[in-house]
Amino acid sequence: MKFLEDVIIKPHITEKTYQEAAEGKYTFLVDPRANKSEIKMAVEKLFQVKVLKVNTINYEGKRKRLGVHEGKTPKYKKAIVKIDTDPKPESYLTKGGKLVVSDKKYKTAIEEFGIVE
Repeated sequence: MKFLEDVIIKPHITEKTYQEAAEGKYTFLVDPRANKSEIKMAVEKLFQVKVLKVNTINYEGKRKRLGVHEGKTPKYKKAIVKIDTDPKPESYLTKGGKLVVSDKKYKTAIEEFGIVE
């Protein structure tokens, strides 16, 4: 993938995903060629959140009929992303044994998803 905006197509909002968003799980329709690490990187960069887990589901197109005409719906890929709702500052040790704490701020929710708490 070249651009992060090409990985995530749009949010997938249903009654179930709306309820799961309160727990920190957000659902997106993504590019079928994207893998979990690309999805994680895209969500972290676009929404400034800390991603804990990514689950993906591939859906094949269904056969549909309208009279004598037969066609197929398009296939798509869905990703369920769990974010950290209580992010703590990251700390790590340098070569000299000094403890360094990063001051990067993460959001606790994705406001662009359409859910305001």
